Amino acid sequence: MRSAVGAPIRVEGRLWGLMNVYSTEVKPLPADTEERLARFTELVATAIANAEARAQLAASRARIVATSDAIRRRIERDLHDGTQQRLVSVVLQLHAAQAMAPPDANELAGQLDRAVTALEETVDTLREIARGIHPSTLAQGGLRPALTALTRRSDIPIHLDVAVIGRLPEQVELAAYYVISEALTNTAKHASASEVQIDVRAGEGALRIEVRDDGRGGATPGQGSGLVGLQDRVEAIGGQLSLRSPRGAGTTLTVALPLDRGDDAWLPLTGIRRPES
Repeated sequence: MRSAVGAPIRVEGRLWGLMNVYSTEVKPLPADTEERLARFTELVATAIANAEARAQLAASRARIVATSDAIRRRIERDLHDGTQQRLVSVVLQLHAAQAMAPPDANELAGQLDRAVTALEETVDTLREIARGIHPSTLAQGGLRPALTALTRRSDIPIHLDVAVIGRLPEQVELAAYYVISEALTNTAKHASASEVQIDVRAGEGALRIEVRDDGRGGATPGQGSGLVGLQDRVEAIGGQLSLRSPRGAGTTLTVALPLDRGDDAWLPLTGIRRPES
């Protein structure tokens, strides 16, 4: 080495790294090399700072989603173990009262029948609400049985193909479930579709979801479709969501969710590793 120039890379006031330029030529480096290298390292520092800010934003969004899911899970558990169980207990007590009612007490029997019917309908409604808040089937059995139960409640014929073995990370399962649930809700409300195809594949480090219908198309992320919230959830865990919905040609929702986010010391979209402190 005949000559060398170095410049520090400082990100938000801290030393991030160092960039050096070496020459084996006898002729020295140009006089402005140090100034040019300093300007370049400033650009590098800005890019790194932006990447770190994006990483921090993504981490913040992920924490918000995780906190929201934890709250939803607690509410569902409280409804199931508390309110729902108490209502079921009251139903059983009313059934016991029915059995004890005198045979000639027709008016009393009718009132008990109406009370039992109303309470049973309330329990069913509460069960649906709790399932919408947080799917207990997902927590207990994983993605495949949860999606099977979800599609069984649809009025539109659904072809479900789930190629997933075992359990996936909780946030991935939740995101997949809510994506498909919202897609089916939108299809039922707006698409006038005759059938829906759902394909779920796990492999090559990602869970890939595709929901296709043969409806009217023309879907957009806005207009109360719920897709904006889904996109936030998907992107919060490093995933991607795309929508293709030409008018008159059906709608296809495609989602890719990472199964291994890797070491968070890597800066997203840059491939630059943060130096060890």
